[in-house]
Amino acid sequence: MNLPAQHPQRVVLHNEVHARPPEAMQAPQSISRVVMVCDAQQRQASRAHLARLLRDHHLPLPDEDATHLRLDVGGFRIRWELHTEFVTWTFIHGRPAATLDMRDPQTALREVPRAWLAGLPGQAVACLHLWILPSGASDTDALVRALLQEETLVASTVADGFGELYTDFAIHADGFSRMLLLTGGMTPRRLGRLVQRLLEIETYRMAALLGLPAARDVAAVLASAERELAELAELIRSATRADEPMLLDRLTRLAGQVESQHATTHSRLSASAAYFELVDRRIQDIAESRLAGMQTVREFMDRRLSPARSTCAWAARRQDALSQRVSRISNLLRTRVEIEQQQSSQELLTAMNRRQGMQLKLQSTVEGLSVAAITYYMVGLVSYLAKAAQPWGWPLSPETSAAIAIPVVALWVWRAMRRLHRDLGRGTDSH
Repeated sequence: MNLPAQHPQRVVLHNEVHARPPEAMQAPQSISRVVMVCDAQQRQASRAHLARLLRDHHLPLPDEDATHLRLDVGGFRIRWELHTEFVTWTFIHGRPAATLDMRDPQTALREVPRAWLAGLPGQAVACLHLWILPSGASDTDALVRALLQEETLVASTVADGFGELYTDFAIHADGFSRMLLLTGGMTPRRLGRLVQRLLEIETYRMAALLGLPAARDVAAVLASAERELAELAELIRSATRADEPMLLDRLTRLAGQVESQHATTHSRLSASAAYFELVDRRIQDIAESRLAGMQTVREFMDRRLSPARSTCAWAARRQDALSQRVSRISNLLRTRVEIEQQQSSQELLTAMNRRQGMQLKLQSTVEGLSVAAITYYMVGLVSYLAKAAQPWGWPLSPETSAAIAIPVVALWVWRAMRRLHRDLGRGTDSH
């Protein structure tokens, strides 16, 4: 078939549902996961770091656009996954026996080159050892006491009763937290899905908690900003017109500070909220139920993780609320300033109208004086003409001639001034 034009991202988007699929597993297994928080440069460096390990083992190198890779590297299997904020390195080692040495429990990192492991790009935010054993393979109580701290022990049945999970959510002497999973009658694919969800619980739990330091920092900044905002709101109530520019400047600076803090932490707090939701979903997915006398993973998370979660959510809400309050008070002050400016403009226009009326009256007076002055000079000229014309027979005396010319000249000058005003008015209207 001749298909229509395809979207350039169609294949990538279609395969997103198959990204990072779980790996079918069988007990016994030991798994170690290291989660490295990375910036953009370190994310690229992690690809080169993986290539270095594969090159040493004569294996094909990862593609430039690959975001996850799963390979068998001789004595262990490695799973590399590139996420938005972090890179996960998962090492898997099949156990030759169903028992563990209590004095030195072997982990999946036993075969990983130490120097290469220490050089992983980024900063480790989560490190976890997970042992998967078949149910009844050894003394469960002794194994749990050897691996985990009894004071913070958490245990439950998972996968609808087909497995038992034990953990203490503690960092042990080697820098790793630990989980023990006992399986019974679980298919390899279901076991692989369960293991992936357990690893993601620890990964997303720590990723979610990255927002807690930011939330605590926000609390200190917001407390100071809220006090200043309350002070400004009180000053605005009794402020005079002379105080308003200073108050508006302080309020603008406070708004800039709040928005800068919001822009800095909003992304981190939003990401934490998303990770907390993922933790909830993964805990729901493991389908756990209570073991007698033990607290479940959900109960532990609800009691220990909820305060941090509430702190992050409260910081985000408090930021939004403060930003809105600053905006409202800024708008209120600006409205007040604009109203006063409009009143000042109205008073200025009224004063200008009064001055214009006075100017018109003064102009009329000046025009009357101008008519009288021009008439006086022109009548004087008539008097001189009459005096000069008497030798040629002009019958009237200069004084009589001037008296007769006064109304004629005055009327002519007045009409000329009116005509000049009309012409100037037409010119102004045309422009």
